[in-house]
Amino acid sequence: MDSNLSCISPIDGSVFVERPCASGAETDAALDAAVAAARAWRAEPLAQRARLCRTFVERVFADSRRLSLELARQMGRPIAYGPGEIGGFRQRALRMIELADEALADIVTATPPPGRRFIRREPLGVFLTIAPWNYPYLTAVNSIVPALMAGNAVVLKHSHQTPLVAERLVEAAQGVLPDGLFSYLHLGREATARLVGDPRIAGAAFTGSVAGGVDIEQAAAGRFIPVGLELGGKDPAYVRADADVASAVENLVDGAFFNSGQSCCGIERIYVARPLFRDFVEAFRALTLAYRLGDPLDPSTTLGPLVRAQAARFVQGQIDEAVAAGAKALVPRDAFPGVDPASAYLAPQVLVDVDHSMRVMREETFGPVVGIMPVEDDAEALALMNDSDLGLTASLWTRDTDAALALGGELATGTVFLNRCDYLDPDLAWTGAKNSGRGCSLSLLGYGQLTRAKSYNFARAL
Repeated sequence: MDSNLSCISPIDGSVFVERPCASGAETDAALDAAVAAARAWRAEPLAQRARLCRTFVERVFADSRRLSLELARQMGRPIAYGPGEIGGFRQRALRMIELADEALADIVTATPPPGRRFIRREPLGVFLTIAPWNYPYLTAVNSIVPALMAGNAVVLKHSHQTPLVAERLVEAAQGVLPDGLFSYLHLGREATARLVGDPRIAGAAFTGSVAGGVDIEQAAAGRFIPVGLELGGKDPAYVRADADVASAVENLVDGAFFNSGQSCCGIERIYVARPLFRDFVEAFRALTLAYRLGDPLDPSTTLGPLVRAQAARFVQGQIDEAVAAGAKALVPRDAFPGVDPASAYLAPQVLVDVDHSMRVMREETFGPVVGIMPVEDDAEALALMNDSDLGLTASLWTRDTDAALALGGELATGTVFLNRCDYLDPDLAWTGAKNSGRGCSLSLLGYGQLTRAKSYNFARAL
């Protein structure tokens, strides 16, 4: 059983944050306070909830500089990109607040007078958000703010790698939201499973690995509560023969290597129409070589370390296996000199001569490597894109919208992008197919798993 957690900074392997895990008594106190707070909060008018939630969000955004520095130290993303995540947190939160009026409005059916029939969305009670380290503010906000807007209390359990995110969010809410309504708990794996099984928890959202999602499902088994799961991705891109190569390269390099490839919806494999293949690969390689790998605290760094040395070794293992099986690595080791193979730093890599017998083309990598294959036509591209147990997003690059719609209808994925990638729009449902998860967040539909429907069927008064 964990009694403490340690955040090991990937920058230099030092301990950056240490915290005690919550005791059983502390967990009980937080849950009891949340139950009481939720009871009062659900009676607050929606406009009042919106006003307080906006104030909370703006307090987070106002602290962007400090939060960006802490993000770099905790999980290694270059400090230049930290404000983008905090800004995205604000944008996403404010849009979900705006959508609440429509999402939570009564659904009124046509009823001959004097009867009345309608459906009302009611809050669940206490909602548990289990958030990951790779986009610790952006992923957490997907459920925290909508759950609060829906009338729930929220308990946040954040990754051991980013404990300060939980603390900063709750800190920003203090003096704004009612006491007990939004709290965090630092917990180990076993204690988290017990929390999911606690009868005071009425719903949960988990973002993380497929294995982690299995653990959460098992912990919730028999409880019949809504559990949203946003899990892994092996997201493909298809560059058709009519695509704008320059635009596709610019966006797909970023989609593959932003955040050192540690994005569930990052681009991990690319299929290119054979007539474009050579030009695409050459341009892709050239842009990859323009990245600057180094200390994420340096504002000029564009590629930081992976979250831990073990993760870097896992990714390098996939690369080595592919090369041993016949793949060709296009980025030489001396292109990014000074990389310690025992550290969390890993140079980006582009692989060609790959096929689907290789793990790097079928299993989640979560690192700065991408495999690129030529394809003969749409049918071959479609078959390869669907050849994975994961289905989060897929990216199509073409000038033909009708072709994209036709392909999109055949893709087993939660989101289909056209001429863009690696982007969440809060007006659209964020969901996955196959082992990429269950349920959805964001959009009007995202409020569904944060509430329960209650029907009212009133005849005329007697």
